[in-house]
Amino acid sequence: MFWLLAILAYLLGSLSFAIWLSRLTGSPDPRASGSGNAGATNMLRLAGKKLAVLTLIGDVCKGLLPVLMANLLGLDPEQQAWVGLFAVLGHLFPLYFRFHGGKGVATAAGMLVGLYPPAAALAICTWLLVFYLTRTSSLAALIATPLSLPLLAWQEPKALLPMSFITLIIVWRHRGNLRDLFAGRERHF
Repeated sequence: MFWLLAILAYLLGSLSFAIWLSRLTGSPDPRASGSGNAGATNMLRLAGKKLAVLTLIGDVCKGLLPVLMANLLGLDPEQQAWVGLFAVLGHLFPLYFRFHGGKGVATAAGMLVGLYPPAAALAICTWLLVFYLTRTSSLAALIATPLSLPLLAWQEPKALLPMSFITLIIVWRHRGNLRDLFAGRERHF
């Protein structure tokens, strides 16, 4: 059952709402415009608030739904977290879009909502605060994502290893943003 859910999570994660919405509305392909990222932040830049919110909801749900299904089927929290990791991998490397996806932040947030809501609340509140103060989405993600790890280690330690992998992947996917942050060139809203 675990592997079936993991494959299903990857396939669900491979659905790129940013790409689909851009195609449906005639907006620029987010992989070829703006930051080149197929996610909600770039959709906000390219297509406005409505499509950004729809992208965000879709990306969160594709992280949340596999974890909820794993929970309903009786998988333990560690297995649920690994299933969530596969959803994030699908978002990062979508099968349907030549393995060119987003950065995984919203999908990871959805996974955390399903796995351990207090860690998700901490990460989301941190993201919102950092974004409010700096107007920089990448910096908000780079601070908020690792901040959930100590809480998971304390309250849901079985989910720590999969979430640590997700955190490393998200930081790796933001390596260009890190270079731009250190050089003072990162985009602000």
